[in-house]
Amino acid sequence: MATSLFKHERIETTIAKAKELRPYAEKLITNAKKGEHFMVRRQIHDKVVYKKLFEVIAPRYAQRPGGYTRILKIAPRIGDNAKLGLIMLVS
Repeated sequence: MATSLFKHERIETTIAKAKELRPYAEKLITNAKKGEHFMVRRQIHDKVVYKKLFEVIAPRYAQRPGGYTRILKIAPRIGDNAKLGLIMLVS
């Protein structure tokens, strides 16, 4: 799920999954900012996303101390009325 977030920079999922993803994704961005390639490579297996994380996303947040993601609540899902949210990288 983190790979999809970094690839598309926003994904629609349930609020519970978004809240579980948030600390995981932020830790990966922090590791990328520090240049810890091994720690990130263990988690991200897609080469394109790995390259994007180090070349685009990490430099974007170089001066930001944390809080790289945002969760917005959107309308409930039609089938089972699950609470949906949009998790995105802040700009």
